[in-house]
Amino acid sequence: MPNLKDRVILITGANRGQGKAIAEHLMDLGGVVIVGARHYEKALKVVEEIGNTRAYPVQLDVTKEIEWKTAVEDIVDKFGKIDVLVNNAGILIRKPFTEISTEEYVQLINVNQIGVFLGMQSVIPLMEKQRKGAIVNNISISAFSPIAHSSAYAASKASVVAMSKSAAIELGPKGIRVNMIHPGGVDTEMATNGHEVPEYYQTVPLKRIGKPIDIAKAVAYFASDDSSYCTGAELVVDGGMTLGNAGE
Repeated sequence: MPNLKDRVILITGANRGQGKAIAEHLMDLGGVVIVGARHYEKALKVVEEIGNTRAYPVQLDVTKEIEWKTAVEDIVDKFGKIDVLVNNAGILIRKPFTEISTEEYVQLINVNQIGVFLGMQSVIPLMEKQRKGAIVNNISISAFSPIAHSSAYAASKASVVAMSKSAAIELGPKGIRVNMIHPGGVDTEMATNGHEVPEYYQTVPLKRIGKPIDIAKAVAYFASDDSSYCTGAELVVDGGMTLGNAGE
């Protein structure tokens, strides 16, 4: 089991779904988790729910450079370091290619791509001084295996893969690792829109939809020294979905 004792870990979009599960699991492994959310009160609510002895809320709209700067300064003032950044915040808009608006496309790029870019830029100088750091970018299988009505979403995710790999090459000599996780379908409100899990997931090889804890465990691996010789790596957590249909 990964050991994250006393690691200071900033997680974006940690107020619900995968982000909340990641925060709770990494705290259970000994980490000090910083719950980032666009609305401070939502971050605070998560901290109160998962236990505030090793959890700390920050307001962080990932599209706003000033909020990244303020959050990082706040964390360093309180804890003196940031060991791990988990770029988890993201949005999904599914529409036919010809129907998605320029505004919606830009919104996807701002959150899913630029949000990750700003986060990495914000923590890298600190991690360089520390001579150690781990960045985990939670992306999507859509980056390499998109489905219909997701062209803009897939584009925003694929760009983060290229950025992550390039950054891994550049930052490796400085002691900073950059790795990626590609979830398939996960049972969260964003994925199911509050509806029942589609029967489709009974046809994937593992015959179920993913759970947020499945993603959290993958994040824990890349956040810990268990993956100390991994950078630029991609871990697919999709129950075999991208392998093909296993329906009988």
